[in-house]
Amino acid sequence: MRRVIEGFEIGHHTADAEGWLTGTTVVLARDGAVGGVDVRGGGPGTRETDLLHPTTAIDRVHAVVLTGGSAYGLAAANGVMAGLEAAGIGWPVGPEPHQVVPIVPGAVIFDLGRGGAFGNRPTTDFGRAALAAATAEQPVSGSVGAGTGAVCGGIKGGFGYAEKELESGVLVAAAVVVNAGGSPVDPATGRLWADRMQLLPTPSDPEREVLATAITRGHRTVATTIGVVMTDAILTKAQTTKIAAVAHDGMARAIRPVHSMFDGDTVFCLASSHQLLAEDQIQSLFAFDALLAAAADVFADACLDGIVSAAGRGSWNGYTELAPSVVA
Repeated sequence: MRRVIEGFEIGHHTADAEGWLTGTTVVLARDGAVGGVDVRGGGPGTRETDLLHPTTAIDRVHAVVLTGGSAYGLAAANGVMAGLEAAGIGWPVGPEPHQVVPIVPGAVIFDLGRGGAFGNRPTTDFGRAALAAATAEQPVSGSVGAGTGAVCGGIKGGFGYAEKELESGVLVAAAVVVNAGGSPVDPATGRLWADRMQLLPTPSDPEREVLATAITRGHRTVATTIGVVMTDAILTKAQTTKIAAVAHDGMARAIRPVHSMFDGDTVFCLASSHQLLAEDQIQSLFAFDALLAAAADVFADACLDGIVSAAGRGSWNGYTELAPSVVA
């Protein structure tokens, strides 16, 4: 099994039993990672994002929580903090090893009531469970973790992952929960906007009509797409903030429209600081520019992975269920 970028682990906790359709995903950086964030849209639900501003004092993040449950779901981050504290992982605030404060930003999607019971949403225990499940192996995609209750433009959304290696050897990846009011589907063709390399065939005419019906139903849903871009490059907080901003370009390639008043789209960037971009300042600038472009690409690719991997739940069908010929 392939492994995620050095310095990171990813864990899911999924709740999809009767009356439940939600979950939590944790991106873990045990040794700390330089972090940035970019928040867009009219209805964000976030935690500790101000701490990631380049002018603030803290320069290391220990985990990012992506979770369902709308604002209620932010409670999952408390479970992650408790688990990290028990392991002695966090920002030192005292002379003793256990005197730490784990830095755990997070963001939520809206999935309340999608499993049937409005009150069934992530709790502190979800965060603990997702942290305990964190592994360096490439994560499972689809209707898992924070993507369990995700819906995108009237079809099933989900969790997606994509990774890319630059010519310099630097790695960049994206872990994304696709849950948007906008549509992932081009209504004229039935193709996914995110399929920029045309990896999938065009749906048949009957499939396109079925997709068009699903897309129409999906307008104006309360939503939000969230994700984390990871890299092993040595970066500053300002650089990670720039990457988080440019990653939104990848979101815009995969979903139309994005950043509406019904979305709270949020992208984090974490750098584990294992590789130099380049040896000199000029080459570093060109290498960073290439990293920005790659961040947008992998974010779009992760959105594609999340949509294609999502399995139907409740009232929502997955893209490949509505257009089965694309994977035949």
